[in-house]
Amino acid sequence: MRKTTLVLSICFVALMAASVSAQQIQGDYIESRNADVYTGHCFAMAEINLMGDQAIVGWRVSKGEWQGVKLDGLSVVGVAKASGTLGSPYENPYPAKAVLIVDEKATPEQRVALKAFAQEMGGELLRNVVRTEAAPISLSLEFHDEHPSGGKLQAGELATIIARSFTERDKICGHEQTYYPPLTATRHAMPAAASLDQFKGEGLGVSWSLREKRSAFVGYFAR
Repeated sequence: MRKTTLVLSICFVALMAASVSAQQIQGDYIESRNADVYTGHCFAMAEINLMGDQAIVGWRVSKGEWQGVKLDGLSVVGVAKASGTLGSPYENPYPAKAVLIVDEKATPEQRVALKAFAQEMGGELLRNVVRTEAAPISLSLEFHDEHPSGGKLQAGELATIIARSFTERDKICGHEQTYYPPLTATRHAMPAAASLDQFKGEGLGVSWSLREKRSAFVGYFAR
């Protein structure tokens, strides 16, 4: 019996170690798009095929590495223009064109790793990168208890998200729900209102400045 217990303990420790080692990278996440993600069904239906084809996604690595390259404290942002409403169950929004913005503090090796990380996390959204920029990037989150409630992303003069927690004025029909999930994998994310969602860069054939849409997610990731 003692031998069996010892074997089980060793197996448990091995599994825990494997789980920890598998999570090689973690940090904060923010996104916004030009369609409400927290909304009523009727509002969502009104935007499908008309909006939701533009998005900004951003990651700040608090700790970890990608492809063997340490990325602690570095950020990367993806800006995309899709062919349809992202997340729509009625159509395929891809292919999409994307611009990547990598942290100007990153070394050449880290920039390559940041691009690979963003494309892995973003999947089809960031597969077709048409332009890569380097800029100073800041990403910070606000919390209510343990839940992220708002945040800010600033990527030079190129991309901005300012997200805030919802208030009573954001409840329009009274049947709001998280209609769309986040565009990329997260460990935990909460919907938020985008006070500002802005892209002023080149490469996508479009720029935008949107205010006060229920279109953001704030949270964190771990891989």
